[in-house]
Amino acid sequence: MKVNVGESLLTDRQKEILRYRKSGMTQQQIADLIHTSKANVCTIEKSARDNILRAKETLKFFHTMDAFPLCILKEGSDLFDSATMIAEEAAKTGTTISIDTMDLINRLRNEFPTRIHGRFIKADIEVFLESSGGLVFG
Repeated sequence: MKVNVGESLLTDRQKEILRYRKSGMTQQQIADLIHTSKANVCTIEKSARDNILRAKETLKFFHTMDAFPLCILKEGSDLFDSATMIAEEAAKTGTTISIDTMDLINRLRNEFPTRIHGRFIKADIEVFLESSGGLVFG
């Protein structure tokens, strides 16, 4: 299994299996299609998902290493209260942040589609403040 180091952390086979899974195929269907066992498909898919998770954690570290934790948008809280909470927490540090609530909500929904349902947060979202006054989420 060849990995092209400047292109991806996933092998071609891992990408192939993830594409099939995203299209709705079962592991058994994929195994039949690529002439391997279901167990092998399962192993390859798990490795791919582990690689993706490690990449996400690496990016989170990279984007937050020059920022400091500001607050946590807690599971179960109302998304529409987020802008006010972030602005209040930033004010405690002496930083003024002008946040448009709808822009913030759209950004959070785009960055964390699985952590938001309707107007509620389904899983905690960490908020970091950059020295420039920008916000980073993790």
